[in-house]
Amino acid sequence: MLKRLLVFLLVIIVSASAYGQQKLTTNSKKAENLYYKADQYARARDFGKALELLREAVEKDPGFAEAYLKASNLNKMMGNKPAAFEQLQQGLKLMSYNPAYGNYYFDLAEHYFERGDYQAAKTNYDAFLKAKPKNANQFAYANQQVKTAEYATEAMKKPVKFTSVQLPSNINKYPLQYFPSTTADQRYLIFTARAGSRPEHDENILISEKKAGVWQAPVSISENINTSANEGAATISGDGKTLVFTSCSRPDSFGDCDLYISYRTGNEWSAPRNMGPPVNSKSWDSQPSLSADGRTLYFSSNRGGGVGREDIWVTNRNEDGSWQTPRNLGEPINSKGRDLAPFIHVSGSTLYFASDGHLGMGGLDVFKADLSGKGQWQQPQNLGYPLNTYADESSIYITPDNQIGYYARSMMTESGASTVQLFSLDVPEVWHAKEKSTYAQGRVFHAETKKPLAATVQLYDVANDSLVQQVQSDKVSGEYTVVLTEGKQYALYVHAPQFLMNSLSFDYTSRKNLTPVALDVYLQPIKSGSAVVLNNLFFPSGKYELEPKSVTELNRLINFMRQNKDVKIEITGHTDDVGSDAANQVLSERRAKSVVDYLVAKGIASNRIRYKGFGETKPVKPNTSEENRQLNRRIEMQVL
Repeated sequence: MLKRLLVFLLVIIVSASAYGQQKLTTNSKKAENLYYKADQYARARDFGKALELLREAVEKDPGFAEAYLKASNLNKMMGNKPAAFEQLQQGLKLMSYNPAYGNYYFDLAEHYFERGDYQAAKTNYDAFLKAKPKNANQFAYANQQVKTAEYATEAMKKPVKFTSVQLPSNINKYPLQYFPSTTADQRYLIFTARAGSRPEHDENILISEKKAGVWQAPVSISENINTSANEGAATISGDGKTLVFTSCSRPDSFGDCDLYISYRTGNEWSAPRNMGPPVNSKSWDSQPSLSADGRTLYFSSNRGGGVGREDIWVTNRNEDGSWQTPRNLGEPINSKGRDLAPFIHVSGSTLYFASDGHLGMGGLDVFKADLSGKGQWQQPQNLGYPLNTYADESSIYITPDNQIGYYARSMMTESGASTVQLFSLDVPEVWHAKEKSTYAQGRVFHAETKKPLAATVQLYDVANDSLVQQVQSDKVSGEYTVVLTEGKQYALYVHAPQFLMNSLSFDYTSRKNLTPVALDVYLQPIKSGSAVVLNNLFFPSGKYELEPKSVTELNRLINFMRQNKDVKIEITGHTDDVGSDAANQVLSERRAKSVVDYLVAKGIASNRIRYKGFGETKPVKPNTSEENRQLNRRIEMQVL
């Protein structure tokens, strides 16, 4: 105890000696005495009295720089940032450059940066760096801030023009609403809402339906989902049937915040289930974004093994419904800073996210990154000013057709209260996702009873025989929705146990204007006489050799035969009326035989398949147009 007392007295003596030797900028003895007396009160933690004395000191001598700087420090300690900024600014203005005041230049630069005064911020960061600070981290940070200020200054000279509109008051009815997104058909808007930022204010997920072009008053998405705990930062699949959201500190939590999943059948959402390991960890897991078909999930986490403070991770759902171990997206998406709030466009080709680790305007900015043809994420691009500013920007959502965006913006009410409001905007071309999309939507029915069916709906890219989407039709309503993206040719398969698969084709390789497709599907029971058209078998004009892009259809047909081992089928060929009757008859037979030969070569017993050609004798439409002729050129499968 005695040793500690001696050390304390030594510090006081040294400090007093230093003060006695300190050369101040004032010539007023009264101001100087008030300054040292204020220091004594500050040491006694009486900051109010110290500030009062410092005010008296600058009244005695308005040019007393050190008094302003000390007052700035005290206000900083008390959390009064406006006063700290004003006094720091005044104090440094009264002094010529001095390397000893490097930290003051740094603090003033931070104040200017927080106000979006990039040029003044850069000047003071430069002054700090000129002082050659010893703190390596602070030095690196200031260097990065200089680059940010330079970038922001140039970005403000080339603003990205867009028109934004605050969503109506029936949507923006809460003090806080954020994380907006829609279903693929843009019929439903979901977002997180909160009555305030205090702990007792509950966070819930709301949903609004658009009727006649107008968003209706939002309601709780489901009593099964919203509870007394906080539920928010939700994402919904394109068909509106899978919901993933964040909830924290629940009894079944694995970590700080976890991801939960719920499924909609008819109009009812299932009780949410904690996604558990390996998706959730003991760390913070939040801000999810589902792919269009709900089988790929992006989210933010600060778990170990990442690149920076918070990173973006991705996981895929297995066929049995389980989820794979999440993968860190790595660079160039993730940075040494914070990478948050991912949003994967329904096309799957562009990722939007918020980051303070990539060069931007300061704080969290919104970025976009495109997926290359080789499946690699490209360098993120800042969405620019004025969407991004010196303040934090949290997220953005862009509709499948790249036309409308939704985002949340912090602002002040007329009464001066802080609020977060939802806005829509016309998406400028520079922000467009790499590909735009539309959707096919309809219902699946039993062809005979006309009752809704639960069926698997699969969408394949026939160029490389890859499954790009898989959804289930609703067992209550039969509804399904799949997203179609420009530049691709798709095979759509709808199938259910004990039914023939239905094969449909969508060709968007011409990148024509995308429009929604309304398409109800009727599945035929597997029984003698049932038949379907195989719409994704392709032949060169006038020839019978199968084109490579027919592989998707052929493989689906093989799977059908393997799953239904007792079924025997007949493959029939049909043509339009172009050419002679005899030539068309031969062509139809040879095309049907090509299909059978392929199936036999892949192990399907030849006694289960036969073929026949009908030439142009059984048209489904009059051969009066090219569109009708295309329908007449077909291969059918019939159950024997």
